[in-house]
Amino acid sequence: MTLEVLQIVWFILYAILLIGYAILDGFDLGIGALSLFAKDENERAIHMNAIAPVWDGNEVWLLTAGGALFAAFPPVYAAVFSGFYIAFYLLLAALIFRGVSFAFRNQLDSPRWRRSWDWAFGIGSLLPPILYGVAVGNILRGVPIDAAGEYAGTFLALLNPYAIGVGLLVLAIFLTHGSLFLAIKTEGELHDRAKKLSGRFWMAWTALWIIMTIATFFVAPERFGIANPLFWVFLVGSLGGLAATIILIGMDHPIKAFVASAVTIASQVSIAFVGLFPTLVPSTLGREYDLTAFAHSSSQKTLTVMLVIVLIGMPVVLAYTIWVFRVFRGKVKATGDGY
Repeated sequence: MTLEVLQIVWFILYAILLIGYAILDGFDLGIGALSLFAKDENERAIHMNAIAPVWDGNEVWLLTAGGALFAAFPPVYAAVFSGFYIAFYLLLAALIFRGVSFAFRNQLDSPRWRRSWDWAFGIGSLLPPILYGVAVGNILRGVPIDAAGEYAGTFLALLNPYAIGVGLLVLAIFLTHGSLFLAIKTEGELHDRAKKLSGRFWMAWTALWIIMTIATFFVAPERFGIANPLFWVFLVGSLGGLAATIILIGMDHPIKAFVASAVTIASQVSIAFVGLFPTLVPSTLGREYDLTAFAHSSSQKTLTVMLVIVLIGMPVVLAYTIWVFRVFRGKVKATGDGY
């Protein structure tokens, strides 16, 4: 392959990794955030047990995306991770406390101990979607990247209204996705409540998506890649997925609604990447300072070697993911290991 083809392939692969992460870790972050509103300790245990076998495998997609960015587009990795330094530390802290809560929650037979780790699980699941959305909002809007390829802004500058709006949108998406998965894994009153919540969160998702789409038209109109046929394909996928999700929720088909929700997430993330291509991080200081796939990639040899590794490793990750979900299918309970 030529260098240009490899750069395009890696741009697409990076998008696929983030889509996979949004779909898979999106529902377990959503369930974790929902646990904050559980009625009692038994329900909080069910929330945790519903995702206990799969949450760490889901986060592999985030680690892989970070590794892919480092290997394929190192200047972009350097600019993003240094510019969003404080935000990433907050994200890391949230994910650490969330992760250890699975192991620590039942180590002591103390309601106060368990409640403390339930809070860690819930808040550690609530913050990441917002932080992810703020990061995405700033990327879509553009950030001050200077001639040296470095972030020239401040942390507070990242907390602009547009980025916060995208953060709330991502939270609504994950809450909808998570409540649908919780409806799949539970029965009785909790199933009915999860189904009801999924419809409410779907309304928030839809409203925020419309609002932020309109806001994007004014803040960053160049993100509308209307000349690209893929833009219209993914737009149809987004609208069709949203419609199918709420229809299937009403018909009490949570599995099908969950699939429709996943299709919608994939379509909406894809629209963002279509609007950005070939840019990975737009600069507000001048288009000549944009960090792009063509100008800021690794060498042809590096991209080729990494592509071979991905072609070998990706099927393994997919096979493992399918196997885990198959083994741990069925309803979840609060006793024992939850199954």
